[in-house]
Amino acid sequence: MTFWRDKVVVVTGGSAGLGFVLSQAYAAAGSQVVIASRNENQGQQAVENIGSQNACFIATDITNPDSVSHLVKETIETYGKIDVWINNAGRSSRGLAKETSAEEFAELLELNFLALVRCSQAAIPHLLSTNGHLVNIGSLSAKTASPYMGAYAASKHPVAAYSQQLRLENNPQELHVLLVAPGPIRRQDNQPRYEEQSGNLPATAGTAGGGVKLKGICPKLLASKIMRACQRRQPELVVPAKARILFALGQLFPRVGDWMVKKMTGYKKESSDATTGESN
Repeated sequence: MTFWRDKVVVVTGGSAGLGFVLSQAYAAAGSQVVIASRNENQGQQAVENIGSQNACFIATDITNPDSVSHLVKETIETYGKIDVWINNAGRSSRGLAKETSAEEFAELLELNFLALVRCSQAAIPHLLSTNGHLVNIGSLSAKTASPYMGAYAASKHPVAAYSQQLRLENNPQELHVLLVAPGPIRRQDNQPRYEEQSGNLPATAGTAGGGVKLKGICPKLLASKIMRACQRRQPELVVPAKARILFALGQLFPRVGDWMVKKMTGYKKESSDATTGESN
């Protein structure tokens, strides 16, 4: 992809998961990739896997303003510009909304949204000078809530609103803002997750996507779709695309939207099993 040759791409959370796959993909296309992560061992290993000629690692805590400023400063001093900034770092959660504390909501809002705003504001002046791309990795939960996801949906919804506001306030040819709203992404390991948080919830709550009945998305395929969406300067990328139907129906007919979400997550069946004590 000659389009990406010699572009400078910053990926937060770029040392693992989708972030690492994105780092690999941009590097393979000829970009200089800056991997930002708190995990230094993972970050250095990611650079070794990609190759130091196309990637570097900068230890970064996106919840710390000084750390974000350092990331931008080091990137500009090393490469002189930023063409793409990918806000990928974040995490999910599990729990009943009525039992999730305000402190837990605040913690996830800080990581999944406020840190994204902090990074975006630091990057945008440099992206404007390169007619660059700001990529915000959201989730289907940025568009619609799901049961048993604790504070996650509330921390991802504002990512969609913030992305839209940036699009409305900026010329898309000067600053391209892309909201990515994917379903559950396939992982290399199939180890159980969220066990501590989902112990008293239905079994499917601890699975990817909180039990949503969607096939796991191949991260390499998603990365290629993101790169293509950047080239086309698309405003949004929803994967799978059919989820847009749910979003539209949920806005027009909330009861229908809620019914569809419950059906897609097996909510009624799991709730019944949890109540009667039957095993799944």
